[in-house]
Amino acid sequence: MLFSQWNRTMARFLQANFRNVLATQLRLSSDKSGEHGKGVGKGGAGGGSTREAGAFGKKRATQEEMYFKRKEKEQLGALKQHHQGEIDHHKKEIERLQQEIKRHEGKIKELKD
Repeated sequence: MLFSQWNRTMARFLQANFRNVLATQLRLSSDKSGEHGKGVGKGGAGGGSTREAGAFGKKRATQEEMYFKRKEKEQLGALKQHHQGEIDHHKKEIERLQQEIKRHEGKIKELKD
């Protein structure tokens, strides 16, 4: 019971974080802004006042990229931890079922004797 509750909670958490990771990947793969911190990009749209601020814009853009990379790393770590928890749970379940099989085999053997 507790594990299924935890499982649902983790699923909601990961679903929300997966959307963030996906959005980050789409943003990072987008090549419309040209060089980070340069302001006006290839698409003709402005990069915003922060990016138009020269050296400050480059520094800010670099900090922003580092932030999103850190966030992505945290989310991947949470996902790995979730999957490891699932693996551990399934291994325990396999052990329990193997014990049940042995118990039933013992009952069958008793009936034969």
